[in-house]
Amino acid sequence: MAAELRVLELYSGMGGMHYALKESGVAAQVVAAVDVNTTANEIYRHNFPDTPLWPKTIEGISLEEFNKLSFDMILMSPPCQPFTRIGLQGDTSDPRTKSFLYILDLLPRLATLPRFILLENVKGFETSSARASLVKTLTHCGYTFQEMLVSPTSLGIPNSRLRYFLIAKRPPGSFSFESRSEIVEGFPQFLPAVSSSRPALAPPTSCSSARPKEHRDAVPPDPEHVVLYKLETARDAERKAEQNADPSVRQIQEFLELGADLGGEEVEEEVSHYLLPPKTLLRYALLMDIVTPTCRRSVCFTKGYGHYVEGTGSVLQSCLEAEMHSVFRGLAELAPGQEEEKLQRLRSLRLRYFTPREIANLLGFPSSLAFPDQISTKQRYRVLGNSLNVRVVATLLRLMVS
Repeated sequence: MAAELRVLELYSGMGGMHYALKESGVAAQVVAAVDVNTTANEIYRHNFPDTPLWPKTIEGISLEEFNKLSFDMILMSPPCQPFTRIGLQGDTSDPRTKSFLYILDLLPRLATLPRFILLENVKGFETSSARASLVKTLTHCGYTFQEMLVSPTSLGIPNSRLRYFLIAKRPPGSFSFESRSEIVEGFPQFLPAVSSSRPALAPPTSCSSARPKEHRDAVPPDPEHVVLYKLETARDAERKAEQNADPSVRQIQEFLELGADLGGEEVEEEVSHYLLPPKTLLRYALLMDIVTPTCRRSVCFTKGYGHYVEGTGSVLQSCLEAEMHSVFRGLAELAPGQEEEKLQRLRSLRLRYFTPREIANLLGFPSSLAFPDQISTKQRYRVLGNSLNVRVVATLLRLMVS
């Protein structure tokens, strides 16, 4: 029987990497988890009470302390804010990158280099100076590595969460696939001779019903500027229809805990907690990404979900008797000032937020994940938005170690 790998989990958050390690089936033990976020640490400690959790900054850990852990693998998801495409893109000048640069400085000086390294970050990291420093350090230390951009849709999960990943391995042995110098899209062992691009990795859009091919092919002139309803162009509608028609991706209803159009007072009361309030409906109706239980896609959920609307994640139409296109066409026909009529039509859709448990399901967390009672719904959304997709990482761990 192979000895358990000793794993160091940096930027451990709510434990996404730890759950991925468990799901991967790799024989391993997390010897230490490190994070400074108090809320995330409460959740981590609640679910992994036997794992040593260090609530301290990474740059506050000495080389000697790292050497004492004698780890075989590093799992890490450094702060993404310095690299997000909609942020300031401070890169290495951003103070939040300091701890990652400290790790790169420390790595060559370890008494024993770990055999495996897995890193996750946002799309945008691949063009950063931080990534260049990472590649330079790994090359200097003799690692073979592969970089890739992967979305959960590659595993049939209806959620667009395109992320940068790097897996690295030191001799003896090599990867079970031929590594490439370029950054690839998808899992390396699934790629043909030339890297392919899946429609599911395209910029996320909202969902619509699948249409017959002859209708999908009929694209109006200048599709980038023809607005159909809401604030969508014809090209947006085509893209989301294609995504929703992909049978390799499961339907959202498989991940829900509160079903649509289900009777019963208990279900109705629970759903009411997550319905969008009137002010939000009136102000952001044209900006929301709306999906139904039969959709096969949703946009990336961020830490602002439930607090902000635009760009933070999809909302669910829980009344299937109402027809979304008809509702929005009706809104366009209303005169300014008819707010009550507008609200009544929007309410017919019964739009609600996904619950934290449903987002956790889409992110691949097991049913055993539990939140301490004192963690509020807003806090749950925040830590989930900062987390990763467990199933994607589990697949990469098996690929890296095999």
